Amino acid sequence: MATPIGNSADITLRALALLQRADLVACEDSRVTGPFLKRYGIQASLLPYHEHNAAKVRPQLLQRLRDGAVVALVSDAGTPLINDPGYKLVRDCIAQGIHVTALPGPSAVLTALSLSGLPSDRFLYAGFPPPKAGARAEWLAELKAVRASLVLLESPQRLADSLAAMADILGGAREAAVARELTKKFEEVRRGSLAELAAFYAGHGPPKGEVTLVIGPPPDQPEATAGDLDAALTAAMRQVPLRQAVDEVSAALGLPRKAVYARALDLRDRGQ
Repeated sequence: MATPIGNSADITLRALALLQRADLVACEDSRVTGPFLKRYGIQASLLPYHEHNAAKVRPQLLQRLRDGAVVALVSDAGTPLINDPGYKLVRDCIAQGIHVTALPGPSAVLTALSLSGLPSDRFLYAGFPPPKAGARAEWLAELKAVRASLVLLESPQRLADSLAAMADILGGAREAAVARELTKKFEEVRRGSLAELAAFYAGHGPPKGEVTLVIGPPPDQPEATAGDLDAALTAAMRQVPLRQAVDEVSAALGLPRKAVYARALDLRDRGQ
């Protein structure tokens, strides 16, 4: 079940009713969930369940469920199963025929997407970028051709560096929005191109609070023809090895690497 991402009033009546009757509340951190429940006068048995203890605690939760207990799974903030081990518990419940339901509510991903002003008919939640520059560059390169808005999370301390990498790899002109402190008193959404946002945070330093970043989809490009592909591959293979040529052309034309590689082999075998 979802819990507030900042404003404690963002809790549904259905969620409060379930928490009142739950035999056990599995939470990320009892120091966060405990005070939240106390605010609403709810006394509940809490059991920490997070990425560091999930393998040990999950069998206990499954046993309680098999015994007929009502177990509520919550995150510190927002909708569980996003960036936490909750999906593994749900998967095991399904495998064992244990009934599972979801109580919808707050989500930083959907809140930021709604406020961004960017296309929301198709989007990809990508989680946290890798912290190291090399791995982050490879990660971004894989997302470059995704024809959808991208939603991701980032540490305030790494935000400026990540935005600079995104401007370089995804394109500095791509529209984006940095949302922070969502639903709280100092909620802020800063909109602009990736290049503009990278320059702003490089100059102003890390923002305060949790950050959710939304990046608009890549600009529409005319669909590459077979002739375009052959011409690009032929030119590239004169300059660099075949595999490098395939990588460059597939990225430039937005075509699947497997198809580009097959065509490159055909052109090479025909001596072109």
